[in-house]
Amino acid sequence: MEIAPGLQFKHYTVAEAQLPVDVLTTIDHVSLGDVAICCDLEHNVFYAGHTEVQVADALRATHWVEVRDYTER
Repeated sequence: MEIAPGLQFKHYTVAEAQLPVDVLTTIDHVSLGDVAICCDLEHNVFYAGHTEVQVADALRATHWVEVRDYTER
């Protein structure tokens, strides 16, 4: 991505990404195999524009960082 060229973003299901348990407990009424996240797993950075809203909101409460916040650091 142009925003953070040093990161490698891929699309995963939440189940594939193996997110922290505090994120998983906030996601309800959907299968974790159906919910999408766009992220760089190695750097714990996600792109909210391509991530389910409920997941993005949960990630913001953890050590994960949205890409626009990452680039401002």
